[in-house]
Amino acid sequence: MAPIYRSFDQDTLNREYSPSSCVDDLSVHIDEYLQLSLAVKQRAEVTGRVLLDLPYGPRPAQRLDLFLADAQAAPVNLYIHGGYWQELSKDYSCFAAPLFEEQKFAFAALGYSLAPQHTLSDIVEECRCAIEWLYLNAERLDIDKHRIHISGSSAGAQLAMMLYTTDWEKRGLPNDIIKSTCAVSGVYDLEPVRLSYVNDALAMDSEEAIENSPMFRTPSALTPVTLAYGSNETSEFKRQSDEYRRKLKALGVPVTYKEINNRNHFDVILDLADASSWLASSTLSHMDNR
Repeated sequence: MAPIYRSFDQDTLNREYSPSSCVDDLSVHIDEYLQLSLAVKQRAEVTGRVLLDLPYGPRPAQRLDLFLADAQAAPVNLYIHGGYWQELSKDYSCFAAPLFEEQKFAFAALGYSLAPQHTLSDIVEECRCAIEWLYLNAERLDIDKHRIHISGSSAGAQLAMMLYTTDWEKRGLPNDIIKSTCAVSGVYDLEPVRLSYVNDALAMDSEEAIENSPMFRTPSALTPVTLAYGSNETSEFKRQSDEYRRKLKALGVPVTYKEINNRNHFDVILDLADASSWLASSTLSHMDNR
């Protein structure tokens, strides 16, 4: 078969952009997200330290869960879930909240609309609206609007970096509104995604793929970025992270970067809930310092 992208034929390209090709049973990991998140939410409801289903926009999925810190005007980390912009929700995204609360940080799990009902451009715009909403409502939520941090996994990493490269001043907000970003196992150039099976639901054309590729965008401010992926991932996910690391460093962005051993595309993000892990330490240190 003729190459579709780089040296990949269609089957190989599809496999390279299929994270589940590296694991035995994807459902095990998805169920772990859900069970951990449900337990966290139940505990938080008992203590009254969570605000559920806060609407940041008019669409049904435009909701977030905010886990409150035991501190006034706390920094907040907004977590953006993966699922190739087609699956999962904020209900799978609460597992790291307790660690952030221990550090007296707030933690928000973001929900957003999914493809194919909505385009990727729609989804990116929703995430921008969530940042705006947090900033404008920070005082009543008892979070510090000057200390908003973001994190994301897989598709959520692409969305996080799209927020990082948004021209916020055009929207009447400070360009350094995002004080640090943690992006795990992301895709930052969407052209190969457009050419793969993933685009069946997204229906991106080349223009939309470029517009939503952080690789080709300029950061709004040179705030710190953590980039990571698991050692058990496809070569394309690793290459994309490494290329993006080099792009950001060339622009002067402070980048912390690591391939995390014995982790795959799905369980690597669970390190965000583990205080002893490199991923959590890197993310929390940026929140401590800014």
